Amino acid sequence: MTHPHSHLSGSEDHGRRGLAAVLAVVVGLIAITLAIGVWVLWPDADDVAKAPNPYGTQGVSIVSGTVTDVRAVDCGGGAVGPDGLPAVQGDCGELLVRTADDESASVTVQPAVFRAGVEVGDAVDVIRIKPEGAETASYEFLDFDRGMPLAWLALACAVVIVAVARWRGLLAIGGVVATVGAIVVFILPALLAGENPLVVAVVGSSAIMLVVLYLVHGVSIRTTSALFGTFIGIALTAVLGWLTTDWTHLTGISSEDDQILMAIADQITLSGVVTASMVIAGLGVLNDVTVTQASAVWELRAAQPAASRRSTFTSAMRIGRDHIASSVYTLVFAYAGTATTVLLLVTAYDRSLLEIAGTEQVGAEIARTLVGLIGLVLAVPATTAIAVALAPAPSDHAAAYADGVPNEGQDPQLV
Repeated sequence: MTHPHSHLSGSEDHGRRGLAAVLAVVVGLIAITLAIGVWVLWPDADDVAKAPNPYGTQGVSIVSGTVTDVRAVDCGGGAVGPDGLPAVQGDCGELLVRTADDESASVTVQPAVFRAGVEVGDAVDVIRIKPEGAETASYEFLDFDRGMPLAWLALACAVVIVAVARWRGLLAIGGVVATVGAIVVFILPALLAGENPLVVAVVGSSAIMLVVLYLVHGVSIRTTSALFGTFIGIALTAVLGWLTTDWTHLTGISSEDDQILMAIADQITLSGVVTASMVIAGLGVLNDVTVTQASAVWELRAAQPAASRRSTFTSAMRIGRDHIASSVYTLVFAYAGTATTVLLLVTAYDRSLLEIAGTEQVGAEIARTLVGLIGLVLAVPATTAIAVALAPAPSDHAAAYADGVPNEGQDPQLV
């Protein structure tokens, strides 16, 4: 495989190699700093807050089964539940389930679940309760067993990604695995151990991006420029998130689950977790924007090898503005999609939009979206400027592309 950088003259090649060496040292120092940060923040197992598994006590277990019969039964409930809140009207469902242990279980589901649809052949999970000394076990409905459908969906998604994006897609899947692993193994335990949420989010997010960007996009000056832009976006989001959380008095307590978490891990500052979530939530779109801007600069340089750096920056920013515009409503749609149920509920209460936006539950999501957008928007010119500064100079690039733009799959050192 031939690389375009082989056509550079000796001095030009030495200049690019020198820049690559300097950047390698800088990235190496950053990597060491982040590794030290992860090591310092890594929680001891004894410090991570834990709560007993409600389904792991003596005589209680979760078993899988298949629905063999469904029939409607009268719940005998009223329009208002015992907690004073509106209750779903209608019949309950009585299900006959054949468990994986070949036992027959009869369970009842509430009207909301029954109305959503339960059919013979559905896979479900039930809670098996058999106290010590009891002759027979009793069962309660837990949830539908979605493991197999989700596994097939994940496989189909992976096949489509690899089929279209090829080896880049395979590397992207590896990046997803690395990201999820870092969140589960480091970030969440560190938060449960009471470490500073914002520091954990910044260190963890930066470490994830350093690994994932080079893994997916290759080790190159272009990737390094995207990485630096991503770091700037993370820093801006962290500062804005910290200020916004304090300014808007976000406590992080918007549901019963939040209160349970606070009771289990009283060392956690939930307002800090809100700030940390602002940093983590914006990583995906931020990474998308920075990589796109860095690639745009290199492609513009390839198309216009004689253009000045100022002209390249201006052209790249035109692309960046279009990307910003699409990212704005992308984030809004993403929130609206995930919070549709909440939005429907607050709308049904016939409350004003301003009043709804001021609630903890909705206000936190609005703040998270706005902070992410500001960090994303500011990362665009920062990344573009860094990429333009690190891209080959016009004369260098003209020589490098004497034989044409490299084909997909090639990753020459100059790019």
